[in-house]
Amino acid sequence: MAFISSGYNPEKPMENRITDIGPQHFTEFLQPVIKKNFGKWLYHEILEAGVLKHVAESGDAVYTVRCGTARLMTVTHIREICDIADEWCGGYLRFTTRNNIEFMLEDEAKALELKKFLNGQKFSGGSIKFPVGGTGAGVTNIVHTQGWVHCHTPATDASGTVKATMDAVFDQFTDMKLPAPVRISMACCLNMCGAVHCSDIAILGIHRKPPIIDHKYLDNLCEIPLAVAACPTGAVRPSKVEIDGETYKTVAIKEERCMFCGNCYTMCPSLPLADKEGDGIALMVGGKVSNRITKPAFSKVVVPFIPNNPPRWPEMTDVITRILNAYSEGANKYERLGDWAARIGWERFFEVCDLEFTEHLIDDFRDPAYYTWRQTTQFKW
Repeated sequence: MAFISSGYNPEKPMENRITDIGPQHFTEFLQPVIKKNFGKWLYHEILEAGVLKHVAESGDAVYTVRCGTARLMTVTHIREICDIADEWCGGYLRFTTRNNIEFMLEDEAKALELKKFLNGQKFSGGSIKFPVGGTGAGVTNIVHTQGWVHCHTPATDASGTVKATMDAVFDQFTDMKLPAPVRISMACCLNMCGAVHCSDIAILGIHRKPPIIDHKYLDNLCEIPLAVAACPTGAVRPSKVEIDGETYKTVAIKEERCMFCGNCYTMCPSLPLADKEGDGIALMVGGKVSNRITKPAFSKVVVPFIPNNPPRWPEMTDVITRILNAYSEGANKYERLGDWAARIGWERFFEVCDLEFTEHLIDDFRDPAYYTWRQTTQFKW
């Protein structure tokens, strides 16, 4: 009867109930102007790189200062971000899906002052902590996966490749001098928990060799039926091997069926996929989600393999820089990278970007749904 003596009323189970289960409602964290005018916005404009103005039907305006940050942060760094929000904008901020931070203010002059302050904050090594930019016709902050820091099946690093790339294209992040927005994304393996299939430029880690089998320990570490069932192409089957006169239950891999996805390693740590020479990077170009001018598009492979060369990946950044420079010089205003390549022809694209074209880059796959499903909200006869 303890629950009755504590004041619990079975007739009104939610009365005076306090619980921390689940998130608080998002409206509790909205900036006051945004909360007041929620869903009633008239227009927005970009005042300068990294500074936006949103105007509501009521005439209220809110100014947003956007700066790029790393996806992986220390607690100390997050506390510093919170201190900046407390000092400049009443504690209100938000994170975008591309790992930007947006500080929201109600005064334009103060927003421009905050931009100057953020660009002046630097790490001990000299790099800018909170570079303001990533708006309009420029390079946005790079969304990426986990890489060597945390993921168990990466073919390359995420944080390292993204840092090297952003250093190479930093000028395009802090200004808006490109023909149109350029979204760069990075996924550290073909499972693509990043948006690389629909980005203007995509960095994709790829494996080229099948898993190594640790026969002696596999049966002790893994449930063999799970490892077999995990393979989407049926490349893994139960097997037995004899080593030093002893028989071990294990698996065998049909290499011609393996697509190097790492699903088997997810189920079985005795099937590691990582390989120094086999792992590397592919670059893809031309994807977009926007329905503007042309319909959404998937990106296409333009460089099938670049070897891992940490910590700066110079071969990768060189190609990305060449592509961006050629696009900047040749595209029309408002023309996305893939639209530019389609207009001049992909053959010409490889020529102006000084890229080698091989038979491995010919894309002849067309799913039947490609012809039957409505893929866009654009008018379709």
